[in-house]
Amino acid sequence: MKILFTICGRAGSKGIKNKNIKDFLGKPLPLYSLSAIDLFLNKYEEIFADIVLNTDSEELMDIFRQNKMREVHIIKRSPELSGDVVSKIAVIRDCVEKMSQQKMNKYDMVVDLDITSPLRTVKDLENLIDKKMSTNCDVVTSVVPSRRNPYFNMVKKSERGYQKVIESDYVARQQAPEIFDLNASLYAYSVEFLFSGKNVLDGYCEVIEMYDTGVLDLDHENDFELMEVIARYLFENKKEFNAIRQNII
Repeated sequence: MKILFTICGRAGSKGIKNKNIKDFLGKPLPLYSLSAIDLFLNKYEEIFADIVLNTDSEELMDIFRQNKMREVHIIKRSPELSGDVVSKIAVIRDCVEKMSQQKMNKYDMVVDLDITSPLRTVKDLENLIDKKMSTNCDVVTSVVPSRRNPYFNMVKKSERGYQKVIESDYVARQQAPEIFDLNASLYAYSVEFLFSGKNVLDGYCEVIEMYDTGVLDLDHENDFELMEVIARYLFENKKEFNAIRQNII
């Protein structure tokens, strides 16, 4: 099996200054993603893999060039793929096109790791790839159980006050359909689906569940600080999370 691992990140950030090159508890934030890949591939040596960074940030390129874990191929992002409204699938597609030409490889799967999600485990990667292989779906993404439910305890504004987001007669949350939040940490794609022109949830999509509070949306400085608080707890109490941090060199 041939896997292309992609890590994508633009220069700058509107919510958190230089988010993609910040240190996270003393180590570069983007290297947590590379560390997870490295530990996974150390465990599954039979898997052929290439790792690619797609970015327009020279500082981010330097971080990956200087890492001592794995060789990372670097694709300098073109200006037309650097805007705020460019879809990530378009960037990943660019990675596949250029790496396929450069390495003369036909990849069986493309696995993308979000650059701002440091709190994941090797088991998460295993679950993602196993689900993709066992279901032959178009895409597998990562989720966490939702804390709110549109059938039960979420409301929207209407012409006559507020009402449930989805009309229902449920009187207990346990009765309502199970709902999940997309946490955008991990994706596994079939190459064909990436070039289909469809969005992530337009095809046959499967999911894996991740640790509930392990991924936060990093939109403001206090989000970053809160994630570090959570990370300290996980690193001290859950060895599978700490293994990722300890592996960064």
